[in-house]
Amino acid sequence: MECFEIKGQHKLKGMVSISGAKNAAVAIIPAAIAAEGVSVIENLPSIEDVTCLMRSLENLGAKCTLSDETTLIIDARKVNSCMAVDESVRKIRASYYLMGALLGRFGHAEVALPGGCNFGERPIDQHLKGFRMMGARIDASDDRVIKLDVNGRLHGANIYLDVASVGATINIMIAAVRAKGKTVIENAAKEPHIVDTANFLNMLGANIKGAGTDVIRIQGVDRLHGGEYTIIPDQIEAGTYMICGAITGGDITVKNLIPKHMDSLSAKLEEMGCRIIEGDDYIRVISDGRLYPTNIKTMVYPGFPTDLQPQITALLSIADGRSRVIENVWETRYQYIEELRKFGVNVEVTGREAVIVGTKELVGARVSATDLRAGAAMVIAALAAKGTSIISNVRFIDRGYANIEEKLRSLGAEIRRIKKDEMNENIISVSLPDGVPVSAAGRKV
Repeated sequence: MECFEIKGQHKLKGMVSISGAKNAAVAIIPAAIAAEGVSVIENLPSIEDVTCLMRSLENLGAKCTLSDETTLIIDARKVNSCMAVDESVRKIRASYYLMGALLGRFGHAEVALPGGCNFGERPIDQHLKGFRMMGARIDASDDRVIKLDVNGRLHGANIYLDVASVGATINIMIAAVRAKGKTVIENAAKEPHIVDTANFLNMLGANIKGAGTDVIRIQGVDRLHGGEYTIIPDQIEAGTYMICGAITGGDITVKNLIPKHMDSLSAKLEEMGCRIIEGDDYIRVISDGRLYPTNIKTMVYPGFPTDLQPQITALLSIADGRSRVIENVWETRYQYIEELRKFGVNVEVTGREAVIVGTKELVGARVSATDLRAGAAMVIAALAAKGTSIISNVRFIDRGYANIEEKLRSLGAEIRRIKKDEMNENIISVSLPDGVPVSAAGRKV
């Protein structure tokens, strides 16, 4: 297990470039095997989820080659298995997109139930509902593997999603591109990575219209070919660095992003007293460290994203007053709150609502990342805290943030990764403001 050591209260300044979108990459990589061709995917983020999906595709018979750190070549012509049950599949949530890709191309799929961050129940019933309506038979009797079959090809269907699920929208869309006839997805989710996945599939020869609206129409085609595609910038990574600048009283420019995707966050940062300057592909965040409270409600796109909720909660912890956060997407996403309190954050949670009373100063702490975005929140709090913090379980953070410590150091943060062989409680300590060191195990020494 590796940790981050962060010495806080450095104002971040400078420019940081955003990687390709994680949520788009983890859909586009599985979607590539729906085609009998070679796909070149550019602007990939260098994250653990991408590595896991590459292993999974190779176990299915595809050839995956990284021509450089951010460009992946997928040769799907020799895919010879429909069984995606290896350990790599079980590690990440997005492995469920293999269901739609394999079912659409081969009419059969056996996929291990997905893993990923554990912040509550995230059922895939809407995915399976869509597959059933397109003619698939589903065997979910094994609590570890889902089996899907269809006689011949899937057929088109009119599918109304009970909730605007991002995963179900993408998975059904991937399957439907090779179904016979027309598929209509109503109450579809509208997130940018859904549009990106649709654009990728259309580049392969699919016929998808309406992605980014609540009704998506797909005319099935017989075959898909290869092609080249560049993934959009990561909306959540961009937002995380914008918040890092705000909480440290910094002046940072986040480049290689799509400003329109950041509208909900930019508006809230302006409400809190930050100055926001937008260009064609960048946003500059200027903060003097004095922040006003505000209220946040997470919503489906274009509302405030749930994947930025832990990060904005960390920021609100030093605002001058009382703020409220209402989580409308994942009810149990507040599992990280106990860790955040260790920094001195004053927050109370009741159901879907968190009430945060700002404090003048956070203090260094030893905390653990409970999931990907919660890990980002711990980093943000540590950047603002007085003293040194240790964040463990950084494997969660590595799932979604490429080269995070290098990027933060380039902005002036004092952060280092502590390798497993350095994890000795005699040398790792957190020096709290009162001078009392706490060992890496959390005991006084």
